[in-house]
Amino acid sequence: MDTLTNNNSRNGAGSTVGQNNDIYNIVLLIVDIVILVFKFWLTIIEETVKLFTTRPQANVSGQFVLITGAGHGMGKEMALQYAGIGAKVICWDINDQTNSQTVKEIKQAGGTAYGYVCNVVKREDIMELASRIRKEHGFVSVVVNNAGIMPCHPLLEHTEQETRLMYDINVLAHYWIIQAFLPDMIERNEGSIVALSSCAGLFGLANLVPYCGTKFAVRGYMAALAEELRQKNPQTNIKLTTIYPYMIDTGLCKNPRYRFPNAMKLISPKDAAASIIEAQRQGLEEAAIPRHFVAVEKLGRLIPRKAMRLVNDFLDTGVDTDKM
Repeated sequence: MDTLTNNNSRNGAGSTVGQNNDIYNIVLLIVDIVILVFKFWLTIIEETVKLFTTRPQANVSGQFVLITGAGHGMGKEMALQYAGIGAKVICWDINDQTNSQTVKEIKQAGGTAYGYVCNVVKREDIMELASRIRKEHGFVSVVVNNAGIMPCHPLLEHTEQETRLMYDINVLAHYWIIQAFLPDMIERNEGSIVALSSCAGLFGLANLVPYCGTKFAVRGYMAALAEELRQKNPQTNIKLTTIYPYMIDTGLCKNPRYRFPNAMKLISPKDAAASIIEAQRQGLEEAAIPRHFVAVEKLGRLIPRKAMRLVNDFLDTGVDTDKM
């Protein structure tokens, strides 16, 4: 009888403890929800205020900035402008002649630049050259994945070789370069990685099916990488910036089409480069050129697709085939 009484007492005590634990967990959950709601709206207010204020720009003077595709177009303009604000520019390009010209122009203007020939399709070349650069120059603070190609014709006219090369340069090369330089950034908990996507990574466009695929891929991997770094170190100081340029007047876009040329004309490489550098120095996660395109894309996803297609047809902006 005593044994039965003791067991009942223990069961009653255990039940009380369990109930107390349940109440405690519920209270904790409520507190967590309150904190979440507070932080959620505080963050929205802070980010909204930032939209109407000028963000401070990081100083890159004396830092090493590596740019792929530095021999021409936006890559060259970024190299010249980074050097103009005191950065030491490391120029990568597969074309030795044009890359050397970029380095020469930087030095003639009083800047510091170093040129290296690199085929970004070959991972082993990237890793070998990255090791050499660490030995010769030390830490690279900013890496700009800019090199890219843009064949413009219908999907059924793309060859296998052309499509594979596009993914090798526009996407896979980014992975290899990040794998080469990110470990040093993680060790020091500093640095910036800039990836050139495109407005073709925001909107699907005819005659650019594989190209759009590569640029959506850049957008996706940068978002995933940012989350991966944040989860490993919530206090990470490594900045990732994804850029979505509209059509740039570099010759890459051979047959642009627009109904309203004054409103949607090609952007000069000089203006595009300045916008990219500003976004990197401000630590923006995403930036379009022009800036409002990211907001337009997000708004467009809230509107029925058929309605957005009416707008697209009205604007009649895109790229015609380069196979005429």
